[in-house]
Amino acid sequence: QVKVVQSGGGQVQAGGSLKLSCTTFRVTYDDYAMGWFRQAPGKEREGVLCITSQGRITEYTDSVKGRFTISRDNSKSTVYLQMNNTEPGDTAMYYCAMFLYDYCRGAEAVRGPYWGQGTQVTVFS
Repeated sequence: QVKVVQSGGGQVQAGGSLKLSCTTFRVTYDDYAMGWFRQAPGKEREGVLCITSQGRITEYTDSVKGRFTISRDNSKSTVYLQMNNTEPGDTAMYYCAMFLYDYCRGAEAVRGPYWGQGTQVTVFS
């Protein structure tokens, strides 16, 4: 069964940087998109960034433009979220997601087993 495993996260002072990683296991093909989503307390889950196997990027929200970047290493089945110049508003639980196809869609398109376990990111001022 496919597994999606996240690492990274934690606490950071506003203006600092964090890097999240997400690795897929037991996936038998290479052409699939990967995305990062986040959910703050009392808010709905929102998309952050998504990347296809060919490196095409989807920006779900303007709030991270110029601060967050997404990348992937297909040889390692890993996608990264580099978070720079963080703000308190970035505080949320961050989730990685694997899409079954090679294009990015919303969170509603991600099936249960293809979500990462989530990792807390807290930005303090």
